[in-house]
Amino acid sequence: MNTPHTPALTPSADVMAMIERLIAFPTVSRDSNLGLIEWTRDYLAGFGVKSRLTYDASGKKANLFATLGAGPKPGLILSGHTDVVPVEGQAWDSDPFKATIKDGLLYGRGSADMKSYIATALALTPQFLAARMDAPLHFAFSYDEEVGCIGVQGLIKDLQELGLRPAACIVGEPTSMQPIIAHKGTHRFRCCVRGREAHSSYTTMGVNSIEYAARVIVYIRQMADRFAQLETRDYGFTVPYTTMQTGLIHGGLAANIVPKDCRFEFEARTMPGIDVERLYQEIQDFAATLLPEMRKVEPNAAIDFEWLASAPGLNMQESDDVVQLAKALARNKSHGSVSYGTEAGLFQRAGIPTVVCGPGSIEQAHRPNEFVALEQVAQCEAFMLRLMDPGMQLPAGK
Repeated sequence: MNTPHTPALTPSADVMAMIERLIAFPTVSRDSNLGLIEWTRDYLAGFGVKSRLTYDASGKKANLFATLGAGPKPGLILSGHTDVVPVEGQAWDSDPFKATIKDGLLYGRGSADMKSYIATALALTPQFLAARMDAPLHFAFSYDEEVGCIGVQGLIKDLQELGLRPAACIVGEPTSMQPIIAHKGTHRFRCCVRGREAHSSYTTMGVNSIEYAARVIVYIRQMADRFAQLETRDYGFTVPYTTMQTGLIHGGLAANIVPKDCRFEFEARTMPGIDVERLYQEIQDFAATLLPEMRKVEPNAAIDFEWLASAPGLNMQESDDVVQLAKALARNKSHGSVSYGTEAGLFQRAGIPTVVCGPGSIEQAHRPNEFVALEQVAQCEAFMLRLMDPGMQLPAGK
């Protein structure tokens, strides 16, 4: 006997159209996101929903915060970032800023990370408004998440200044619609080493900035090895300990010149409970031990550090109301932890209980031919539609 075929879930036409519309905005982090933000503002205004935009210093990027409906409860945030990573140098088989559907998959930059989640929420706006829910829904769409969760910090500050404290938040990063209750903190740093130029045949007359930078980099690598060997494991994470790595380095002018300047950027992905300021200070303390040697040749030699960006880890408990809500909405009794960072830790630090749950797989994010399965988008749509179920209990807040 043949096994009956169960047709795959498919998203509604409205959701599909909205995903296609959002992907068409090339909101790479280095560029403006105002096209998408202003279009979203105008779209919501068509339903009588007012949006609050907060801009960066340049005025070329903005967050959007909007509230749908009203009620006696503080409400629930549906949160996502509007920026995407670049596509240059990647071998795409289709236009990355045009949604392409093939074999049940929707391709496009941001399809998984994370415009499908945002699009689903926006497409359901008229239904949310018609449902007259007993608590408002808030949309929080940010800029510059991909370069250090920068924009959302201004959005959260804005909410605090307004005295608005929603009961909970769901960040829609791609998790294959599994509720995620913990993730690592992400912290990025820059180190600039200044030495002294010299002809390469007279190396003793120069201070080689690249070589001193390399010594700091090796120390960072040794710290990473120490975490890998000694830190208590938490196997809820794919990589169950704190990691560190150097990802970018620039220095020197030519092979026959002792280089004067070198700079590199490094990061730490910290487990919950790690004191990242202490970690950062340890690296600076090591660098300080190199300066006497450098200044014997060049009195103005220096090793300077800059803390570029930081997003705290997320650490919720299974018993928390927002976790139980996400499981009920997802029809998924399991939960997990992830090694990548999100804006969720910033919401939690601001006193807003938060969980991460969204369509697609993080394995597809940032890659050429990024895609989201249509079945995942349909599950996300069902997840959000359940918010309107009469028996669904939203967190009460404080």
